[in-house]
Amino acid sequence: MSQAPPPGDEHLIEVPLASTELLRGHFLHAFRDTVRLPDGRDASREYVVHPGAVMIIAELPDGQLVLERQYRYPVKSVMIEFPAGKLDAGEASLDCARRELLEETGYSARQWARAGVLHPVIAYSTEFIDIWFARDLQAGERKLDEGEFLDVFTASAQDLLAWCRDGRVTDAKTLTGMLWLENVRSGAWTLDWLSEGLG
Repeated sequence: MSQAPPPGDEHLIEVPLASTELLRGHFLHAFRDTVRLPDGRDASREYVVHPGAVMIIAELPDGQLVLERQYRYPVKSVMIEFPAGKLDAGEASLDCARRELLEETGYSARQWARAGVLHPVIAYSTEFIDIWFARDLQAGERKLDEGEFLDVFTASAQDLLAWCRDGRVTDAKTLTGMLWLENVRSGAWTLDWLSEGLG
């Protein structure tokens, strides 16, 4: 029998006492903080500050999904992913989603819906990824960033689900996107769609 969590979070909160900058890179910023634990002892926490990002679940009229294959250096593998990209300073989430979809895939969308947010690496990063759905797509020309190399392809939701099950897809945001897609398509979860020019 499940129990509801106890009221209040005070017995779990770690209080920051001091912070040391470890690295300031192109877009990652690393720190080591000293914190006071709930039991009164001190501990060290290392983490990366990230500007945030978006992911786009883009559906073609026939239900096919727009996907990418991209080499990810840290894991030394070509990964299958939904289109995604980081927020520029001061950039609104939807503006970033529009820009990244066009730059990486060449598609623009006339309808958008924000599904939610995910935190892919809560143990050591502030990164969040806003999840966007896009439909009523129009094909155009890609505008990849300098030094960016990726393949764009389409696949059915059934194929993507099988790749998630079989371990061919291991990217956290794409796995989470598949969870959203399955629930939206089943009617269990709903989206509020915005049309371009209206919101």
